[in-house]
Amino acid sequence: MTKWLHSGRRRDLCALLYDAGELRAQPLKSRLESHYDERIDPQSFYATLTSLVESGFLDRRTEGIADVYALTEAGERALLDHYEWLSATIGGRPSDYAGDHDHSDDD
Repeated sequence: MTKWLHSGRRRDLCALLYDAGELRAQPLKSRLESHYDERIDPQSFYATLTSLVESGFLDRRTEGIADVYALTEAGERALLDHYEWLSATIGGRPSDYAGDHDHSDDD
C-alpha cells in the first residue's frame, strides 16, 4: 500500500475527485466538510492537497485565481486498488456491517 493511503482524508479527497473529474479547491473542501459534517482547517486541507500533488496523485492547474484539482493516472490507480482491497475485505455485504459476520478467524 502506498503511503498516501494511510490517510482517510487523502482517500476521501481522491474519491471526490474521481466522482467529479475535477474541482476547484473551495468546492472540494465544501464537499469534504459536508461529508464529515464538520469544518476542516484550511491550512490542513491545503497541506493535504499539496502533499497529494507533490506525490503525483493529483494534478493542479490554475484557472483564473483558483486552483483546480484532478486525479492523475497514479492517483486513480491507487484509489481503485484501495477500493478493490476494501471490497474484497468487507465483501460488500450489508449484513457484514450489521454485525452478522463471523470473526472467528480474527486475531
